[in-house]
Amino acid sequence: MSGRAREVDLRLSRQLAKVMDDAVTVPGTRVGVGLDAVLGLLPGIGDAVGSALSTVIVRDAILARVPMAVLARMALNLVVDALLGLVPGVGDLLDVAHRANRKNLHLLLREVEREPLREPPSAAYVAGALALTVVPILAGLAVAVLSIWLLVRWIS
Repeated sequence: MSGRAREVDLRLSRQLAKVMDDAVTVPGTRVGVGLDAVLGLLPGIGDAVGSALSTVIVRDAILARVPMAVLARMALNLVVDALLGLVPGVGDLLDVAHRANRKNLHLLLREVEREPLREPPSAAYVAGALALTVVPILAGLAVAVLSIWLLVRWIS
């Protein structure tokens, strides 16, 4: 374990990735299902809540000062996760396969092990990191609004 890995507490990110993507293993398979897939069953609000919870891993990546390219990849994983939630039924199955939280945890752990902790972040890093944290939440909210709108239109 590198010195950087000892400086950054990643317990919450590890627990969140497990709860969100692999809380329960489907009997007879190696496939894990987590809270993210269950939340996705709730039209609209579920994907927004899942996106908000998933930003905890991105927050830890920012605290570890991972490169901006890695933060962008993490945000993309969360946006794809939110967009998959638009497809009723099939989207939930694709969400189980996508496992954005597990992917983001892997990116974070790889980066923390790779390099020593950097100097304090610049203003540009903080601004970019904030933007990359807000984008997945906004995508989740957009999916929630669109899902509710489509549901209301379908019912009426």
